[in-house]
Amino acid sequence: MNFNFTPVGVCPTNISFDLIDGAIHHVEFTKGCNGNLKAIAKLIEGKPAEEIIALFKGHLCKERGTSCADQLARAVEHALEQQKKAS
Repeated sequence: MNFNFTPVGVCPTNISFDLIDGAIHHVEFTKGCNGNLKAIAKLIEGKPAEEIIALFKGHLCKERGTSCADQLARAVEHALEQQKKAS
C-alpha cells in the first residue's frame, strides 16, 4: 500500500513510500537535500517499519525540533496506524 505524508518543519514537501508486509519500500522525498535523502531511502529499503521508527524517531536537526529522518519515522508510524484501521 502506498502512503504519502506531508512533513512539517523540514525542507521536503512530501514523503512517499510503500508499506508491504510490514517493510518499507520505494521511499521518495520531494525537495530537500537530494543526495542525503536518496541515501536514506537506499539504506532503509526493505527494512521493517518498526525498525525505521526506532532508528529515526526523535532525531533532531538544529533547533527545529524535528528532522527529515524524524519526519520519516512519523510518516511510517502514521502509515502503520492507517493500515491497522483498514484491517
